[in-house]
Amino acid sequence: MTDPGTLPVRDPGLQPERTRLAWRRTTLSCTVVALLAGRQALHGGTGPAAVVALALSALAWLGFLLTAHRRVTETDAARPPALTPRRALAVTACTVALAVFAAAMLF
Repeated sequence: MTDPGTLPVRDPGLQPERTRLAWRRTTLSCTVVALLAGRQALHGGTGPAAVVALALSALAWLGFLLTAHRRVTETDAARPPALTPRRALAVTACTVALAVFAAAMLF
């Protein structure tokens, strides 16, 4: 029987690896979307609106990449911390922003 004040030994199994792989797949998808948005912006002509949308897309992609990288490195800990609401909001905002900027490049 364990002492109520101590935490039981954690057996993470393959869960940390699955989490890392999920973040990497999502990062790869985000990268593809950013590259396709950039291609669309450059293919349609390099007007000022396309350049701004392209720059904002790159910024949103970098924000997502940074947040995902931090989360992947955190999963190596014995007890990785939960995803904070701030980081979850940052990932969501970057994803939505990337979609909006990509859609804006179409018009």
